[in-house]
Amino acid sequence: MIIKNGTILSPATKEEYLSDIRIEDGLILETGTLTPLPGEEVIDASGCFVAPGLVDVHVHFRDPGFTWKEDLHTGAMAAAAGGFTTVVCMANTRPPVDSPELVRELKARAEQEPVRIQFAAAITKELKGLRLTDFEALARAGACGFTDDGIPLLDETLAKEAMLQARALNLPLSFHEEDPAFIEKSGTNRTAPAIAEDIMVARDCMLALHTGAAVNIQHISSANSVALVRLAKSLGAPVWAEATPHHFSLTEEALTQHGTYAKMNPPLRTEADRQAIIEGLKDGTIDMIATDHAPHSTEEKHQPDFFSCPSGIIGLETALALGITNLVRPGHLSLMQLMEKMSFYPAKLYSLNALARQDTTIPAERPPQDTDPDSGRKTGQVRDGEASRMPYGTVAPGAAADLVIFDPNESFLAGNYQSKSENTPFTGMELYGRVKITICRGKIVWH
Repeated sequence: MIIKNGTILSPATKEEYLSDIRIEDGLILETGTLTPLPGEEVIDASGCFVAPGLVDVHVHFRDPGFTWKEDLHTGAMAAAAGGFTTVVCMANTRPPVDSPELVRELKARAEQEPVRIQFAAAITKELKGLRLTDFEALARAGACGFTDDGIPLLDETLAKEAMLQARALNLPLSFHEEDPAFIEKSGTNRTAPAIAEDIMVARDCMLALHTGAAVNIQHISSANSVALVRLAKSLGAPVWAEATPHHFSLTEEALTQHGTYAKMNPPLRTEADRQAIIEGLKDGTIDMIATDHAPHSTEEKHQPDFFSCPSGIIGLETALALGITNLVRPGHLSLMQLMEKMSFYPAKLYSLNALARQDTTIPAERPPQDTDPDSGRKTGQVRDGEASRMPYGTVAPGAAADLVIFDPNESFLAGNYQSKSENTPFTGMELYGRVKITICRGKIVWH
């Protein structure tokens, strides 16, 4: 396969340049000005950007146990339609992902899907917050990290022990930060105020500082929490933070128009909170954009009592466009910075370049790469084994052929989702940044 006339965005190397790309055996074989070979599939990317496939470190595919909402296949197709080639599924399924056997079963099933699906295992048995799971056994089974997402870990001594064990395994922990002691009812800024988030973010930032564990603050929504993460980073804590497209795009005012389709945990907050999240994305306090893709059935979201409806919205198929529409076009981030937030840093947190190598065949007997004498950029073919040293987020010979081709200037109306669910306030909105083609493992998975 050859991709012609695209503008490459390579966030790992911060390079943007016009080039063709040849793909073979799941890897980028060469770049430069290339001539198609007889019978070679040609993709014309004129007017489009070619970037590393997006990585979402926070999705719910509801499998097992809630597959009327989503399953591995429909979730994978939604990811592909949104330009994502790797996702990390959360552990709050039924049963929860708290055993090595379930991790192995899910990973075996995921191998049949069009995108790479990784699984975070539960921090505590049955998500009850009382007893830690067997971190080492779960890691051996293939868990890429640990989380009780959806349920805060209230026992601070247990949280500290979890951090120590995760650090020993060099795996990250992701925390849902909402203390129920401060929540009257979930889903609104009035009934689930920012103090519920702020107090737990402060605790876990300090625990991360003292344990040295890589801790990800999930779906940050509060201006104070952004400031706390900024402080913790300045002190040297290995803290990461993710923001969702809905938290940088909407405020609590959206509840008036969209009702339960704008209900999520943590809730949408004030304009000041939204601006603080954008500022955190700009200055690097917030490392990643993650969707918290949370499908629910239409019937569940249409219950008459707002507070009886489940929280959460789908997000994989609108995330890139919301980033372009609400961050890039207003001038908050460049396209390169957006790609850093949506591919390079998420992959770095979970060491996904290493995980990707587990199912990518490295072609043998390749000639050495050529190098552009002016820029030092590799333009020729990949050496045998080059992929073993190539960080995810690089578009260059030797990198995994996980790519998204998109047009940031093409607008569309959000809708017609690949997900089983349609619970999102963004349906019908005009957004910029259409995904044209998604390639994973060197194969087109969305067109």
